[in-house]
Amino acid sequence: MKKEKRNINALIEKETPNLNNLLDVNEVENFKKLTSELKDTWVKKQVFRTETEMRFSVLNDLRYPTKAAKYWQCVREQNVYLENLMTLSFDCRRKEVRLKKLKEKIKQEKDSLKKELIQIDIDEKTYDIANMQLIAKDRMREIKLWSKLKKEFDDGSFDTKDVNTHQLDSYYKTYVHKAKTLTSGSSQPEVFNVLGQLQTIERIKDNKEIDYQKTKNELEHKAKKQ
Repeated sequence: MKKEKRNINALIEKETPNLNNLLDVNEVENFKKLTSELKDTWVKKQVFRTETEMRFSVLNDLRYPTKAAKYWQCVREQNVYLENLMTLSFDCRRKEVRLKKLKEKIKQEKDSLKKELIQIDIDEKTYDIANMQLIAKDRMREIKLWSKLKKEFDDGSFDTKDVNTHQLDSYYKTYVHKAKTLTSGSSQPEVFNVLGQLQTIERIKDNKEIDYQKTKNELEHKAKKQ
């Protein structure tokens, strides 16, 4: 059975009269006039990153100079959003249970002021859950976008099973870019860090210190045993 999501519109309308406790009469009237606009704002507000921001800010070409580097960063980002979505789901379930308990409690309460306090808690938790549902929807949107980007970058030219296999080449290109940005004004620790890591990567590449084929064979053997 499909569960209906909470509608923030009713919550805003219900809370509007109570704004008299915070705002003067004129401001409350202004709020009422803006109610429709505010409902629309709540629904379409940006929560997490847009695809534009994901492409130019997260996956910028200097930090992630290869398709492999971009792909594996998409994996990291997607996993973070998955874990956050699962945590949010558990938190939402707890709030749902607490909301049910409050609704049972208010039925049994006789004191009018205590009932009023319980109703405030009910309204607040209802609003919290509505916000959590909005956040969950946007987390899922970004998870799907990371999936789209993974498919876009996966052109078959690199290993999508072991993150290690692309890193030497990708980090080399990243640190070459970083070295080009160093100036006479760069601090000694910054220069030492960039050039030190670049020189080390070059040594590892020249000496072939990492046997990627051996690592790949070990992973395939491990996968077969599982």
